[in-house]
Amino acid sequence: MPLPTPFFERTSALCKSMSYKEWSGYYAVKTYETVYVPEYFAFRHSAGLLDVTPLFKYKVTGKDAASFLSRVMVKNIHKLKVGRVSYLCWCDDDGKVIDDGTVMHIAEEEFFVTSADPSYLWLKRFTRGYDVEIEDVTDTICGLALQGPTSREILRKCTDYDMDQLKFFGVTEAVIDGFDVRISRTGYTGDLGYEIWTENKNALQLWDTIMDAGKDYDILPAGLDALDITRIEAGLILKGADYYNASHVLIEDRKVSPYELGLGWTVNLDREPFNGQAALKKEKEEGSFWGTVGLDISWPELETIYAKYGLPPEVPGEAWRTSIPVYAADDHYKQIGYATSGTWSPTLKKNLAIAILETPYHKIGSQLQFEVTVEHTRHLVSAEVCKTQFFNPERKRSNPGLEEKK
Repeated sequence: MPLPTPFFERTSALCKSMSYKEWSGYYAVKTYETVYVPEYFAFRHSAGLLDVTPLFKYKVTGKDAASFLSRVMVKNIHKLKVGRVSYLCWCDDDGKVIDDGTVMHIAEEEFFVTSADPSYLWLKRFTRGYDVEIEDVTDTICGLALQGPTSREILRKCTDYDMDQLKFFGVTEAVIDGFDVRISRTGYTGDLGYEIWTENKNALQLWDTIMDAGKDYDILPAGLDALDITRIEAGLILKGADYYNASHVLIEDRKVSPYELGLGWTVNLDREPFNGQAALKKEKEEGSFWGTVGLDISWPELETIYAKYGLPPEVPGEAWRTSIPVYAADDHYKQIGYATSGTWSPTLKKNLAIAILETPYHKIGSQLQFEVTVEHTRHLVSAEVCKTQFFNPERKRSNPGLEEKK
């Protein structure tokens, strides 16, 4: 049976839909109302508040903390300055992705790691020879994601910390309503946003303070259905949908490397040894078999197919996470890959998907065929290969207030 998070007293009272899912052993709201639409538009036009407590969280300390994390992660953590956050992944010895998450450099010898899967035992197995301590704080630290264009203004009302100073992928210690918090300018919506972390005992007070401060900025509590659409628009991958943990799969074909997953930019190859380094160097030299891309699926062609049946075009009401075949543009018998998740984008007015394609079909601008099923019959519509980052607003990275002060 799932457990309630420290925010459950508030979230359950607001959840009119009674729609929940299990997230890492916790109750997680799918949508507060009967439809996700208001929550989605809160993320894109005002601010949505999401409980992210179920993320696994680890405090890594000691004089060798940076060296240890550099050993197990694909990125050189020695280059991560205090007050900065890095998104990255970690691999097995064959260079296949185990999980992805963030590393926050809190103090000279202190880091805060978040992950999708429980990673304590995996991290612990590599500590021999390092002066480092790993503390699992998953059950003692709670978190809220405040995401959307008005999120900075809301936090200005909650804390004395100068929010203009916190740059994209920065992290700082702060005080909200008299208690200590950690604020990182991170999120999973591809928009301006922050994540606020604190001890469980402060959870309800934190929720009330942010919701009260957000009343004049159209804040809404938001669930996972709205989040799933925003993360696909932003081209952000999801474990269990777009890839699988390499240590959990039963067959080799389900494993994927950072380069194949579109995370090659997180890999620092030329440095001290790290997990999967030799395999990743070889793949970098020889090239990858797969590549992760975005797909812009033809809406006019979908309309035409439905019209033949006397029906209006139909797309799922929620983001989907099913594997859908993709074929070569000139050969509908040649499968060249598969889409892993997708959505109709209310903001971009496009039918979008994230897909994994064979080389060389993942070249940006390439045309291919996407499988759709209408009235129990399979059809093909054209789709264009594009970057996974469909939605990428300037406000996500900008600091208008800081620029005005210069």
